[in-house]
Amino acid sequence: MNIETRTFGLADPAEAARLAGIGQLEAMIAGRFPAPPICRTLNFILTEAKVDGFARFEGEPSFDHYNPLGTVHGGWIAAILDSALGCAVHATLGIGEGYTTVEFKVNNVRPAFDTSGVLTCEGRVLHRGRRMATSEARLLDKAGKLIAHGVETCMIFPAGEAR
Repeated sequence: MNIETRTFGLADPAEAARLAGIGQLEAMIAGRFPAPPICRTLNFILTEAKVDGFARFEGEPSFDHYNPLGTVHGGWIAAILDSALGCAVHATLGIGEGYTTVEFKVNNVRPAFDTSGVLTCEGRVLHRGRRMATSEARLLDKAGKLIAHGVETCMIFPAGEAR
C-alpha cells in the first residue's frame, strides 16, 4: 500500500471529462490524478481497476478508526466497501457518464482491529444496464478471511445531470 507517496485532492473536471471511467481510475492509480481526500483520512487507496467492472482497494485501519467497543468502526468498513462497489461501476462508465449510489447494504462477518494489517476489498459489477448497475464486494484480511461483504445499486446518468 503506497498511500504515503500519494497526493490528495480532486482531479481537474475538464481533464477528467475527456476520459472514460476506467481512464479516470487508471490516472488515479498511476498518480496522474490525485486520490480523493477520504483516502488519506481513512488510510485506504485504489490499487487496481478493470474496464469490465472491477476495483480493488487496500486499506489499513488504525486505532483512530475504533468505535467505543474497541474494534474498527463499521463506518470505516462501509466506506472501503462503498469505494470498491462504486469504483467497480465507475470503471464501466463511458465518456460523459456519471453515477451515484442509490442503495447500499453491508454484512459485517467479523471485527477488524488496528492489528489486522492491510485489508483488501474487491468490488465487481454484477449487472450494468443503461441506467442502473449493481455490484458486490468482499473485504478480506491478510489471511483471506472474510471481514465483511456488501452490495450496491447505482444510477447511471449523463454527467451534466449531477449538477
